[in-house]
This record gives sequence, structure tokens and C-alpha cells, in this order.
Amino acid sequence: MIGISKLYCGTVEPSDALRYGRHSGKLPSHLLQFAKDKKPVVVWNMTRRCNLKCVHCYAKAVDEEGVDEIGTAKAKEIIADLAAYGAPVMLFSGGEPLVRKDLVELAHYAVGQGMRAVISTNGTLITKAKAKELKDVGLSYVGISMDGGPEIHDKFRGVPGSFRKAIAGIENCQAEGLKVGLRFTLNKRNAGEVPVLFGLLKDLEIPRICFYHLVYSGRGSELIKEDLDHAETRAVVDLIIDQTKALFDAGLPKEVLTVDNHADGPYLWQRLLREDPRRAAEVLELLTWNEGNNSGRGIGCISWDGSVHADQFWRQHIFGNVLTRPFSEIWDDPDIELLAKLKNKKKWVGGRCKVCRFMDICGGNFRARAEAYYGDVWAQDPACYLTDEEISGEPVISKHSACPDGGDACAACSD
Repeated sequence: MIGISKLYCGTVEPSDALRYGRHSGKLPSHLLQFAKDKKPVVVWNMTRRCNLKCVHCYAKAVDEEGVDEIGTAKAKEIIADLAAYGAPVMLFSGGEPLVRKDLVELAHYAVGQGMRAVISTNGTLITKAKAKELKDVGLSYVGISMDGGPEIHDKFRGVPGSFRKAIAGIENCQAEGLKVGLRFTLNKRNAGEVPVLFGLLKDLEIPRICFYHLVYSGRGSELIKEDLDHAETRAVVDLIIDQTKALFDAGLPKEVLTVDNHADGPYLWQRLLREDPRRAAEVLELLTWNEGNNSGRGIGCISWDGSVHADQFWRQHIFGNVLTRPFSEIWDDPDIELLAKLKNKKKWVGGRCKVCRFMDICGGNFRARAEAYYGDVWAQDPACYLTDEEISGEPVISKHSACPDGGDACAACSD
């Protein structure tokens, strides 16, 4: 993810991350993306069941009635292994995680094991009573998916009244003092709703939003023709930057991030080069630490059936199953070829990515999208909107503030 507000509005400096040694176990949540050790944030799609019928669901969710394959006791074993391994965050997702009656118990257990617990939800099931339960757990964050205003949102969600119920869920979280934010997936059908989302941030005093670029996965694969073209993507990223800055200048700062297209980092840096070269140098350093796409290294996924994947969008590649082998053993197994290669992608990514000067700060972008489009795991990401002229030239290397001579990043700094 790319922290638009952190980088463009200057709310984070390299020294902020260095203060904690860039260690994932010590960094506060808003700096976690700059960790050096990249212990994986684990998304657990704890159920495939859901009460909505979203057109872009990457999990191809099913009806909410049914039985989940991983029970409470086994789930606690999995969480304990992740905590001992050093995974800093457990993100409970679905389907819709709130259809599981043991969500609160499992989130509480994760927090008790020293992890940060986050949930990704459609928000419609967060009653006042449920919000209080979630607050008592000690959740770090509740992310609620929105697709636009009432009409657009309800069309995406496939159930009338979803927008109204999601807003009620937000307000119930806020009443309990839970940190709550929005999640929005960009595509041709709703790109015009971006200002509406910023209006919600302002009017409802919501502190955070993540704008997700479309990934061709699950039912999202059926929307591949609905993805923004490169010119449209550049325009909407500029709009997001401009709206973020407008709120910041108005004394209403929000945490704004873009997710799943790491071309956003170089694009923002190039814009800052024109507008504020001094800040651009600091941003380049932070982007280098962020490292771009981290599927299979800094992020991992466990499916509802226990299968382990590089990320939540890339389910056709299964590295093992936590029902028969701990996640920690699977994740570090050098004999799982694709997983091992993902930890050192620069050697394998081809196409435009191979010659791109931004490889160190993009990481080859999204492999799931490349495979879905070209049928090749190591092809270039078709959603990269940087021009050939922008990616050509000498590799971009940050200056590390910790280096005594301020020179190019030394081996110790880039380790």
C-alpha cells in the first residue's frame, strides 16, 4: 500500500520509522509498511459465507448459512503459531467475518497473543451491541467496504439497504471509540464516486480510507473490462492526491492510502519532484523501505479451508495447508518454488518490469494481475500506468539518512 497522506502531506518522516529500528514488532500500525523484517501481515478469510452478493467479491462468497471448515479450537492453534512466528497483524476477513459467531472470541485471542487484530467487513452486521463487543476485544481497526453513494453502493452489494446499514455500522463503531475506516475498490462503474467518499470522510469524521485498485480475481475477474485504463488511473490517482491535500490544508487531515498498484509510489514521487524536490527525496527513502508489492513476503493469506496463499487474491497457487502443517513452516520452506521466488522477485519478473528503474520501490507490482491477464506469473503488470519514458533511465536509489556520509544506500541499510 502507498500512504498518500503520509508521503504527499509530509505526515511521516524517515526518522519516525528509524526511531523504532524499523522492526515490525515495535512499529506502530501507521508505520508498519516501512518495517525492515517484513514479517507477514496475515489475511485470514475465516469464512466464505456472506450476507451480501457483491459483484466484485474476490472470494466468490456463498450464502451466510452453513458450517465453516476451521473450528474455534483449531483457529486458536493457527493464531498461536502466527503470533510465535512474529506476524504483527491478523486481519479477519471473509466472506463476511461477522457471520462467524466466534469472531469476537478469536480476535480477543489474537490480541492476547500479542498480535494486532483488524477486521475487514461490509459493516451491515455491526449493531450497537456488536460494536461494544468489538471494542472490548481491543481491535486495532475496523475497515468497512463502501462503493460510493447509496445507489451505486447497493448495486455493487446486490442487496437493497446495504449503504444505510453500513453507515449505521460506522456510527456504532464510532460511538464505542473504535477506529473505523473505509475501503473502496476503483473501477469504471464507480470512479466518479471518489469525491463522494471524501465527503463521507469529512461529514462523518472518518479518519482513514484505502482506495483499492481492481485485481482480476474471484468475481473481480468478470470485471476485467471494467478496470480503469492507464489515463483514467492517472487521473483518479491525481484526484485522490488533490482531495487528500485539500482536507489536510483545511485542518481536517485524514489517513489516505492506495492499495494493489505500486506504480502509485513512483507516480507520486515524480509529482513531488516537480512540486517539492526536498520532500521528494524523503519520500523516495520511505518508498524504498516500503518495497512495493510484498505478496509472499510481507503479506500472506489463509483461506477458509486452511490453504496458504501469497495474498488473498491469488488462490490458484496453494503452498500448503495449516490444517496439516503450521503456517510458519510453510512460509519459510525454501523448497516451495514459487513462494521462494516471490521473496526475491527481481530475478524473475520480466517485460517492462525487468527494465524499470523503479523496481526497488514497486517490487514488480501485482503478480496475480499479471498472471490473470497474460497467463504468465512473471509478466509485467498490465495495470502499470507509467509510460516507457518514465520507467527508463538509471535506477532510482534513495539516500539513507542513517548513513554517516549520506551517500547511496549502503549494504547495511538495504539489508
